[in-house]
Amino acid sequence: MLKKRFLTALWAIPILVAAVWFDQPLPWFTVLVAIWGLLAVFEFYRMGEKAKIAPITYFGLLWTLLFILSPQLDNDYLTPPILLASAVVLSLIWIVLRQRREGAFIGWAWTLGGILYIGWLLSYFVGLRGLEDGRNWVFLALLVTFASDTAAYFVGRALGRHKLAPRISPAKTWEGTIAGFVGAIVIALLFTLPTPLQLPIGYGQAVLLGFLVSLFGQLGDLAESLLKRNTGVKDSGNWLAGHGGFLDRIDSIVLAGVVVYYYVVWAI
Repeated sequence: MLKKRFLTALWAIPILVAAVWFDQPLPWFTVLVAIWGLLAVFEFYRMGEKAKIAPITYFGLLWTLLFILSPQLDNDYLTPPILLASAVVLSLIWIVLRQRREGAFIGWAWTLGGILYIGWLLSYFVGLRGLEDGRNWVFLALLVTFASDTAAYFVGRALGRHKLAPRISPAKTWEGTIAGFVGAIVIALLFTLPTPLQLPIGYGQAVLLGFLVSLFGQLGDLAESLLKRNTGVKDSGNWLAGHGGFLDRIDSIVLAGVVVYYYVVWAI
């Protein structure tokens, strides 16, 4: 399993780094987020189908894409409130007109859940990339999350004794959680150093950001574990050897983008 995880990371991470770094003349990062988001929300809807839920898949895919692209397009007609209102209204019309009646509202709610959980939350990464020093802020959100996940995984496997949430994710431990916080803070502190990735934050802000990104990242991980438990699946997909599906790889990332975006907007 570790070998498969390493081999997948070997090709995926360079693509991600290149997309974030070279966002001009074409918005490669936005393209990558859009593709990944569509694949992730498709997995989300497939998980619903396995749980006998009938989401409006194609509608959800389209509105997920619109949410992700909305910060890049900078169009008054594609603002989140308008997109949200149109998603609710049009999908309600859809379920009234469609032939299937049984479980219609559950499918409607699942459709909106995928749009908001994946489309809206991932749009914050696109918005973050468009801010001043956006490239480095995106790197901070991603690398701090990766560090938190990696530290929690290895320390939890080696030293984990006390279960964190056994009814949701039996493998997660308090030892791993604490290691995740430490790993996240260490990487966040690197962004205070005079390198091409340096950000206008002090040590205290870096520690706070590292803690917050790790906290919400681990909460996101637990949320997806609960989702998989409720739908009776082990992984959202099997496209990424050793990592599961596309949704599995962004469960801790989606909330990190929101946290860093609002921290930059409100505190920097």
